[in-house]
Amino acid sequence: MAEPEKIPEPAPRRIFQERQRITALPLYFEGFLSIRRPRYQDFEQYWTELRGTTLFFYSDKKTPTFLEKLELTNLTSVVNVYPDETGSAQFILMLRNEEVELKVEDYDSGEEWKGFILTVTQLSVPLCISLLPGQLIKLHDVLEKEKKRRTAMEQSPSASLSTEKTNNGDYVNILNTMPECFYAVSRQKAIEMLEKNPSWGNLILRPGSDSKNYSVTIRQVIDGPCIKHYRVVNMGKGYTIELARPVIVLSLHDVIDYFVKQTQGSLKPFVSHTYDNKLAGLSLEHAPRETHPATAHQPRAKPPRKPMPEKVTAPLQEYPVARYVHEARGKELKERAKRQVADRQRANQPF
Repeated sequence: MAEPEKIPEPAPRRIFQERQRITALPLYFEGFLSIRRPRYQDFEQYWTELRGTTLFFYSDKKTPTFLEKLELTNLTSVVNVYPDETGSAQFILMLRNEEVELKVEDYDSGEEWKGFILTVTQLSVPLCISLLPGQLIKLHDVLEKEKKRRTAMEQSPSASLSTEKTNNGDYVNILNTMPECFYAVSRQKAIEMLEKNPSWGNLILRPGSDSKNYSVTIRQVIDGPCIKHYRVVNMGKGYTIELARPVIVLSLHDVIDYFVKQTQGSLKPFVSHTYDNKLAGLSLEHAPRETHPATAHQPRAKPPRKPMPEKVTAPLQEYPVARYVHEARGKELKERAKRQVADRQRANQPF
C-alpha cells in the first residue's frame, strides 16, 4: 500500500512574508514564550513575535496565522516574580485592563524579553535590565526603528482614515490590527464557538482555507438557528466581500462594520470575555503585590447651622395725621354726648 504523499512544508521565507502581510508590523524579537492569564491555572507555550508594540502568539514556528495577540500600548509596568525550582524566569505585564504572566526558560532570556518590551513601549532603552553589549546595540536599533515607524504613522496623509482614538487616549492604527472577533480557527470550530457562547456575539472573522483570504461565519436565529459563511478576498490594498453585488472595503475592520450596519446591529462581533466573576482559581496569588491600606469611610461633618436672628418687633410709629383724626373724633363724640344729656334734661322739665 502506497504511503500518502506528504504535504510540503512552507519555506521559512514564505512564512515570514505571510506573517508580515497579516500583521503589517515590523518584527523586532521572537522566541518561545509561555503565557498565563488570570482566568487560567496553567501556562501555555507559544512561538511569540514582538511586532511593533504587539505580541503575536503562534502554535509553532511554521504557522503563518497567529492564534492570539496582546497589545502592549497600555503597559504600565513589569513586575518580576521569584524564579521557581526549574530556574525559569517569570514576570508579570501590568496592563491597564489586566495582568498577564509570562515565563521563559532562563534568566537571560527573561531579561532580553523585558528589554525589548520596555524599549518599544517606553521608547527608551531601560537601564534596569542586565544585558550584554551586543544585546544593548540591538535594543538601540529597535528603538530607532520604532520611533521612525510612529513618526511615519503620524505624518501619513491617510492617518485620519486609518487611525482612531481609544477610550484611554491611545492611538491605534486600525489598518495594521486585526478585529477583536478574528480567531485563527477552522469553520467547524467557529460554529462551535458561536453555538456555545451566543451571548458573546454571533459573528466571527477567521482565516480562509487558502490562508491568504478570510471568511466570515455568522449565526442567526430566525425560525431556528442558521449558520452562514461569507468569503472575504484580500485584494492587496483592500478587501472584497463576495456577495451578489461584491462590496469593496479598505480594511478588515470595515468588513465587520459592513455586516453590523447592514443588519442594523443584529450581527455582533464575537468577543470572548477576558474577566472572571469569581475569585476561585486565580493563578497569580504568589506574585508580589503592593497593598494599600484601606481608609475607613467617615461621614462628612455637617457644617454648623447658623443661629437664627432674634425676632425683633418694631415699635408702632405714631403719625401726626392719624393722631389728629383720633383726637378730633374724640371731641366730636364728647360734644354729641353733652347735647344728648341737655336734650333729656329739657324734656323732663314741666311746662
